[in-house]
Amino acid sequence: MFKKGIGKFEYLIYVLPVVVLISFVVYIPFVMSMAYSFTEWNGISKAARFVGAENFKLIFTEDAAFKSSAVFTIKFSVLFIVIINVLAVLIAVMLDKKLYSTNILRAGFFIPYILSLVIVGFIWKFIFIQGFQSLGDITNWGIFSWSWLGNAKLAFWSILFVSIWQSIGFYIVIYIAGLQSIPYELIEAAIVDGAGSVRRFFSVTIPLLMPSITSCVFLALTNSIKVFDVIVSLTNGGPGGATTSITYDIYKEAFQNNTYGYGTAKALVLFIAILVITLVQVTFFKSREVEI
Repeated sequence: MFKKGIGKFEYLIYVLPVVVLISFVVYIPFVMSMAYSFTEWNGISKAARFVGAENFKLIFTEDAAFKSSAVFTIKFSVLFIVIINVLAVLIAVMLDKKLYSTNILRAGFFIPYILSLVIVGFIWKFIFIQGFQSLGDITNWGIFSWSWLGNAKLAFWSILFVSIWQSIGFYIVIYIAGLQSIPYELIEAAIVDGAGSVRRFFSVTIPLLMPSITSCVFLALTNSIKVFDVIVSLTNGGPGGATTSITYDIYKEAFQNNTYGYGTAKALVLFIAILVITLVQVTFFKSREVEI
């Protein structure tokens, strides 16, 4: 198992700094936050008063803000997962063809992904406010005069659009890699059997693309549930809290309201929800993967 001349102790020396660093950065804070979720603490004082399950009781019975943020997050996540995966698959199929501008288009779709969502959010905030106003003055189209960030319904679609625009390039790359791993012999066999392009896509391509679909749905699910950056830069949770996600609600609870214990309780609820949902999702999609 170990290379000749190198013992277990030497391997431990190499691994120990990483283990210690990860423990201090991830595991120890996670365990401490679990403990603080059962307390009433402002995040500053040395003493934290133990309140048991009172925080969790308040979350599920009296916290209207958490419920509204959960509704927003669920609605956003479902639409984000469906739209971004459908669009990414369709675009990947087109970009997988031998076109003159394929490489340019691939780069064009991927470039927004390497930008920070905060930066992207501020860019699109300028476009929605200043850019659309200028376009409206030029074209006299009513759509550019709409309050895309001031209206609750339009603000939701603005956040969804910007999130998809920024992230879709990453999912396209995964789907292109999945398409290129499909043996062309299977496609040829389907053509010989008389299957049309639509039938080949749904009967051959999609089943063989399931490993990529599993990965992309998993990533879209976790990223959409944790949506935060684009909300901060675009709407700051407004108007009237209509675009407040669970993560943004947790941030406000812990760092603006200084109710750190209550905020960590919400974070623990979110962690358990993500854990359960992702386990169910991965298990469901894994069962539908086809081995070549």
